[in-house]
Amino acid sequence: MAPQSFLVSAERLKVKVGGQKVYVGDEFGGSRGATGQGLPESGPRNFMFATGIECSYPKIAGGVRRDQLRECGHYEHWEQDFDLVKGMGIQYLRYGLAFHEICTGPGEYDWARADELMGGLRARGITPILDLLHFGVPDWLGDFQNPELPVHFAAYAGEVARRYSWVRFFTPVNEIYVTARFSGLDGLWNERLRSQRGFITALKHAAAASILACHAIVRERPDAVIVQSESAEYLHDAQAEPRADLALHNKLSCLSMDLLYAHPPDADVYRHIRAHGLRADEYDWFMAGKQPGHQVIGSDYYGRNERIVLPDRSEVGAEDILGWRTLMRRLFERYRRPVMHTETNTFDAERNPAWLWKQWMHVLQLRREGVPVLGFTWYSLTDQIDWDTALAEHNGRVNAVGLYDLARRPRPVEGAYRALLEQFGQISFAPLGELFELSGDPATLKVQR
Repeated sequence: MAPQSFLVSAERLKVKVGGQKVYVGDEFGGSRGATGQGLPESGPRNFMFATGIECSYPKIAGGVRRDQLRECGHYEHWEQDFDLVKGMGIQYLRYGLAFHEICTGPGEYDWARADELMGGLRARGITPILDLLHFGVPDWLGDFQNPELPVHFAAYAGEVARRYSWVRFFTPVNEIYVTARFSGLDGLWNERLRSQRGFITALKHAAAASILACHAIVRERPDAVIVQSESAEYLHDAQAEPRADLALHNKLSCLSMDLLYAHPPDADVYRHIRAHGLRADEYDWFMAGKQPGHQVIGSDYYGRNERIVLPDRSEVGAEDILGWRTLMRRLFERYRRPVMHTETNTFDAERNPAWLWKQWMHVLQLRREGVPVLGFTWYSLTDQIDWDTALAEHNGRVNAVGLYDLARRPRPVEGAYRALLEQFGQISFAPLGELFELSGDPATLKVQR
């Protein structure tokens, strides 16, 4: 007599759960388990779905301050903006305070507007990833060539952490590499220099500011989570004979993270930075130890950041030759810290839904490969202005990158993000992440053996 399938017997064990007949045990994640469907929740093990409010404030030619919070209408519509975030079910918001306005002098601060805005976030239960320096500094500090910047900024960061003690997530200095490149090498922002010395000087000061700020934050909030957001950059060399300057460019795109995480760069980079402004004692200071806090590598990927350099030195777009997944895996293998996709968009409103899903597939694939991806961000909540010229030209041109336009009407990508959240909103921040919930214990530095 042929053996009877165990499924026949199992049929008798079906029970009704939520109106559906399921096998006993399924209601506890038995044979099928939870799918992760449903809008996000704020639990400590949940994946960090986020958006951001564009908050850049560099100075450009003529000393003009490009304050995107003001230009994009956030100061006028902040309550509506926060309600839009809440209405989508998004739990996390990359959000910047106006360092250039709050810090009015050494140890002097004007908190009036910041208190109102931060109160609005807290009242709605939105978790900010608080951005403390986004491409610009107060007038009295000058620019990124100022060696006093790290000390004054660290004092400010400590005051922010003390005043808003309920905030746990911070990005001390946004995109250090981009800050330094546009300010010190490309001549677009702030000091508008065009030299390797200007670039290395700006980068070392911004990196030191971030490190000292981490120490100041952790003194006030020992369990702080630090999301170090940096741009994913890569140049592809289309010449048969490799060009040394392009290879060096790609290596230097990791320099900010190397300094933040005390990762010794290779000999080419070391020679370059020593020749262009990083003193031996400064290098030793960066390499002396790790930063405090729970450190997360945030990587911003726009397809336009990946470019092909043709033999005649002209450039063409190269999006997704490597893509976020490959670039992020390289960073993970280099620094061995959890990661987050912290910015993405295109300038094409109709294309953005497909781009959103494409970037999400990068996230899912990287997670399947065992890389701890903790979060994903569509940047930004609303459209931006003049980012097609990196803010260097004051044209007032709207870039259709937002979940909403500047009248706060939904763009097509808003619907796509809603669908994504409904499908994946309750996945854990890492596979089997329920085993590794973020605790409230202070972060301590570990020795790797």
